[in-house]
Amino acid sequence: MKNTAIFTIVSVVAHLILGLVFSMLLNSGHVSRMTRTVFRTLFVLPWLLTVAIIAILWRLLLDPNGVVNFVLDSLGLASGQIEWLSNPSMALPAVTFINIWAGYPFFMISLLAGLQGIPMDLYEAAEVDGAGGARKFWHITIPQLKPIIVSMAMLDLIWTSQQFALIWMTTGGGPLNRTEMLSTFTYKLAFSQYDFSGASASAVVTLALSMILAIGYVRTQEASN
Repeated sequence: MKNTAIFTIVSVVAHLILGLVFSMLLNSGHVSRMTRTVFRTLFVLPWLLTVAIIAILWRLLLDPNGVVNFVLDSLGLASGQIEWLSNPSMALPAVTFINIWAGYPFFMISLLAGLQGIPMDLYEAAEVDGAGGARKFWHITIPQLKPIIVSMAMLDLIWTSQQFALIWMTTGGGPLNRTEMLSTFTYKLAFSQYDFSGASASAVVTLALSMILAIGYVRTQEASN
């Protein structure tokens, strides 16, 4: 439960922040058309890959002899062969980072669509009243994007809390259960230990949490309508 909570909350918050930052960058008029095209391609790239490809890719990158350690060693930021996915203290942050990298484009695209739907008259009126960039962001951009942000956050909470494939294909819940999630724990109980009663109890807990989040999502949608 603790690992699932940390993994889910950190991922959702990071997805929201990165998605908002990159969507505002792509929507900015200070960036040239060519630059926006290049950035849009690079930012959306993680979303085009399947979970299996993402897991294999990052297992290779985070290998002790992989590219990440080579780059960090070349820059003098780290030395030695860091066991990113095998070190009990590093495994959970590592898989959380991978999930953040794979999931932020969904937020970015949705928020970019929301930004492009905000009437420019609101910003022009704010400029006439002497509002700066920060005030326009907090009093125009955020309130206009609030329905999208709430909906996306609720959906991401549901999806991330049930993440299985990424965890299973990178760490398998290890080392020393440091990346064990409710989903992998339930799978192991059922198909490794053949403890079907324990797996059923774990699945019921997962179902209950998912139902709470789903009810919250439906209510936020009804409130926004």
